[in-house]
Amino acid sequence: MKIVGLTGGIGSGKSTVSDYLISRGFHVLDADKISREIVLPGSDMLIRLAAEFGRDIILEDGSLDRKKLGEMVFSDPEKKKKLDGMMHTTILELIHERILQFREEAELSAVAAADPEQIARYRVIFIDAPLLFETGLDKSVEEIWVIDADEETRIRRIMERDGLQREEILKRISSQMARDEKNRRADVILDNTGDPESLYRQIDQLLQKIT
Repeated sequence: MKIVGLTGGIGSGKSTVSDYLISRGFHVLDADKISREIVLPGSDMLIRLAAEFGRDIILEDGSLDRKKLGEMVFSDPEKKKKLDGMMHTTILELIHERILQFREEAELSAVAAADPEQIARYRVIFIDAPLLFETGLDKSVEEIWVIDADEETRIRRIMERDGLQREEILKRISSQMARDEKNRRADVILDNTGDPESLYRQIDQLLQKIT
């Protein structure tokens, strides 16, 4: 089974790629979704975060105020480092656990399935991880796809999606690995400056090679 890592800067379109792969029947482990799972109301991680960053990061309904925490850590490199250290170990552990579960599921399905296309989809698993390189997760994948778009396109998308101000977006972009460095480390670069159909065509061409 091949493991492919998906990464790219904020606003580059990782979710668009993941959603398309899922619609095609492929399995995607989403690091962002896992990060949300581990801070659900009452979770050990949320309790630890409140102890470290203050009770005001928890909303009245008991959930994490992600915006408030984001404003706090993206303006303070030391706090960002502390948050990453607390979160990343747990996220990586869960990703590796789920890869093992998928391998077991793939072995069973390969025996039972009569559909060659279904079997082919079990030959690859995708990991969507914004911090693929920063966390060392790139060492656990066999191929890296970087979703790329120019900075202005990314800023516009984030403003439309999250309602953040330009200054706040630039802080978040600057906290991540530089775009050029990500592209340099990529095995494949997906250009997402155009329309979705152009992106989907690039993905389809890649899927033909690995399945």
